Amino acid sequence: MTDGHAGGAPTGPDDTTGPDETAGAGGTDRAGESGRAAGTGSEAPEFWEGFYRSRPQVFSGRVNPALARAARALRPGTALDLGAGEGGDTAWLAERGWTVTAVDISATALARVARRVGGFPVALERHDLAVTFPAGGFDLVSAQYLHSLDDAFPRAAILRRAASAVAPGGTLLVVGHGGLAPRGWGAPLRMPTADDVLVALALDPAAWEVERRESVERVSTGPDGAERSVPDEIVQARRR
Repeated sequence: MTDGHAGGAPTGPDDTTGPDETAGAGGTDRAGESGRAAGTGSEAPEFWEGFYRSRPQVFSGRVNPALARAARALRPGTALDLGAGEGGDTAWLAERGWTVTAVDISATALARVARRVGGFPVALERHDLAVTFPAGGFDLVSAQYLHSLDDAFPRAAILRRAASAVAPGGTLLVVGHGGLAPRGWGAPLRMPTADDVLVALALDPAAWEVERRESVERVSTGPDGAERSVPDEIVQARRR
């Protein structure tokens, strides 16, 4: 989810005014979450429902920069937004001609997506990505800030499943926090690098072209209004 989640213990950005980041076991952190440990399995839906119901709006609603950069270079087609949250990325894509499937674990988040996108061609699907995954193939599959504090969260398996959902000629985009976990988590957790993500994905070089693999600095604004530079780890690959 750009600002959403798909299940599991979250890792959201600590930025309340930045891009619409997403995180969670099946979700994303759209800018504005401070990640906190949540339960997995049966506890995850209740955690994310409480998370979204706690405030009328959690995220900034702005598109994640890496997604905007990638999508601007692509011809609009079908897109899968994993952990759509409140729909910042979903709405941005739909407004530019994409037919989007927005996935989140939270019914409250999906209801906000529905209000946000209006009459645009968006399908809403509720999934805990640690358990179930949307069917079909897509021209763009986006996983933004999909992390968890729970060691049992099958992030690598979910990302491989995301890669398998990319149609021939399509694009996979994975964006995550770099360095240590955001300050709101209260744990010195090392986050995967872009190289780590590529190792986990185990993409066949004969079937995939890696178009982007890098760490990019962005400005994060915390709840206290203080700004700091934080790294994002970005992997973009095209299926041949």
